[in-house]
Amino acid sequence: MSTADSTIKVFLVDDHRVVRTGMRAFLEMLDDIEVVGEAGTGKEALDRLAVLDHSDELPDVVLMDLMMPVMDGIAATRELKARFPAVEVIAVTSFVEEKKVRAALEAGATGYLLKDAEADEVGRALRAAVRGEVHLDPAAARQLAAAMRAPVTATASLTPREREVLALIADGRSNRQIATALSVSERTARTHVSNILAKLGLSSRTQAALWAAREGITPS
Repeated sequence: MSTADSTIKVFLVDDHRVVRTGMRAFLEMLDDIEVVGEAGTGKEALDRLAVLDHSDELPDVVLMDLMMPVMDGIAATRELKARFPAVEVIAVTSFVEEKKVRAALEAGATGYLLKDAEADEVGRALRAAVRGEVHLDPAAARQLAAAMRAPVTATASLTPREREVLALIADGRSNRQIATALSVSERTARTHVSNILAKLGLSSRTQAALWAAREGITPS
């Protein structure tokens, strides 16, 4: 067994009791890990951590489920890091989704694990967290790296409504005709056109129409 000073104190957050029970049993296999508390929602976790903070017994790391009612794991992570910045958070979920990975990291998480991770991997993630290092599930790391490498296209910067307006521009519609087609005011249509030109770095409706044709954006 590790000495008390080297033991990593862990707090579990998951809305399924059976998952928390399994995770607790899972972590008991690791000599240097001690589970010091658990909660079923993000709000409950924050309340219980406040009690632990009052007695100077905050955990080193929180294993935070992302999909929970009342307050999801991303919102809870953001609030937790604001109130208890010394506590590290590892996001835990059943699947990998690049947007969720990014959101969790932006909220302050220092790791991302799948619920079916092996005990050794969970242990590595916890030890990395207390060292201030990021530990990601391999699949999450691949998705994040791919997203960071992929350039954001100009088309992706347009909202669905702006794409509709652009298609109508390509069809030769005036601002008044666009407004009628979309049931909005002419002023709103004009604003959409200005936003489109700004986002695409274009200076005229003609350029926008040519750009839309090249990108295959046409009225549905």
